[in-house]
Amino acid sequence: MPSDAAPLALYIHWPFCLAKCPYCDFNSHVRDVIPQARFAAALRRELAQDAARLNADGPRRLGSIFFGGGTPSLMDPATVAALIADATTLFTPLPDLEITLEANPTSVEAGRLRAFRDAGINRVSLGIQSLDDDALRLLGREHSATQAIDALDLARGLFDRISFDLIYARPGQSLPAWRAELDRALSLVSDHLSLYQLTIEPGTRFEGLHRQGLLALPDEDDAARLYEETAIVAGRHGLMGYEVSNYARPGAESRHNLTYWRYGDYLGIGPGAHSRLTLDGTLHATRRHRAPEPWAERVERQGSGVMQDETLSARDRAREMLLMGLRLSEGITEDRFARRTGMAMADALDPAILAAALEEGYLLRDETTDGPVLRATPSGRLRLEALLGALVL
Repeated sequence: MPSDAAPLALYIHWPFCLAKCPYCDFNSHVRDVIPQARFAAALRRELAQDAARLNADGPRRLGSIFFGGGTPSLMDPATVAALIADATTLFTPLPDLEITLEANPTSVEAGRLRAFRDAGINRVSLGIQSLDDDALRLLGREHSATQAIDALDLARGLFDRISFDLIYARPGQSLPAWRAELDRALSLVSDHLSLYQLTIEPGTRFEGLHRQGLLALPDEDDAARLYEETAIVAGRHGLMGYEVSNYARPGAESRHNLTYWRYGDYLGIGPGAHSRLTLDGTLHATRRHRAPEPWAERVERQGSGVMQDETLSARDRAREMLLMGLRLSEGITEDRFARRTGMAMADALDPAILAAALEEGYLLRDETTDGPVLRATPSGRLRLEALLGALVL
């Protein structure tokens, strides 16, 4: 791919955590001793090998780096610095390169924020999850509400851009309580907020409790009211919902995550990481070994932990782009959809379901300077999962 192609997003997965949260189905693992040196070397080697493949026709431009997990704030800051140095040498970084690191607000991790800033991090995403101590205990979090507030205060003095996560639709959560918690959180500091509805995921401890009748979540209508209130409170603080679960002040959107939702090229390295990469004009989907130690062994043996590398058909690309792009309030332009997938948007949608969704006000088709755009309305985003399941062929 030529070096003037759309900027690449780089995701680096650190798989280790202090403890496994009872709601979490992410690729995260608890170890008594984290093998820092081994995994630092493996990540650097995998990055170098993938960069060589991507840069065959010239260095790709790099728009963002995101350290996720797991708990990447458990990484040695020196490892973070080395990976940033490698990435900005192997690729051509944009002048305003966005470099995000996820961190939890425990005292240990918060105390390392200054070192991460010095390593090159310029945006931090804090896993606050709640400002209620009882809720934090239920969620299995290792920090208190006081520690969360202290971490926000510390981060505000170190980084120009801060995001934090909250979880809503928790057991017994009322609308007034959520409104007050969200107001408090947004009054502290934020230009970006990620809000996630608590769901029961297979294989988690919460699934077992739910199956035994020991954990009950708000019903669908109550969860919808909590979601709707979120947009009202966030808007009052100047944050607009630009994606189903994400709110930001204008210009503070996560550029890294926008690459995913706009279906751009992204490279993921580390255990379980996925990629979507254009190589020789073809979009490739890659997946790496999920288990940390087997992944590291593969990298040490052959330079990469990739387990699967397949080319995506036009139909595959169309389905993925619709599933991602309709999460955005900006929607998808029909012209860009056709260029990225090789299909007309009309050929990827069930015409009867599309007509009904437009009639019911769940979707809108607008004419813009960039041509026709299909987007979901606020009421459509409330029903997006069910809508997409029926709409996309």
